[in-house]
Amino acid sequence: MTKIELIAKEDIPNFHCVTFDVLDTAEARAERKAELEKAMILGNSEHVKYKIIFTTTDGMKEVETTVWATTEDTITLKGGVVIPIAAINKISFL
Repeated sequence: MTKIELIAKEDIPNFHCVTFDVLDTAEARAERKAELEKAMILGNSEHVKYKIIFTTTDGMKEVETTVWATTEDTITLKGGVVIPIAAINKISFL
């Protein structure tokens, strides 16, 4: 089993996310995108936090935070921290 390190959102800029998409299928990518959109809506309206697991060149990381914005390629967290969507393995409600 892969060890996932819990980090603070402020530490995300200290890591380099992978440049390839970590999900294998178009269906999984569409599901991830839909969940990110939902997280953004709930983050802005209700300040709901999500658990985001993403892959860096140092391994898998986990952060618990609010999603403030999504674009075609990235998400922005509270404080202006950005994660490439392609590096996100899973997002789930806390």
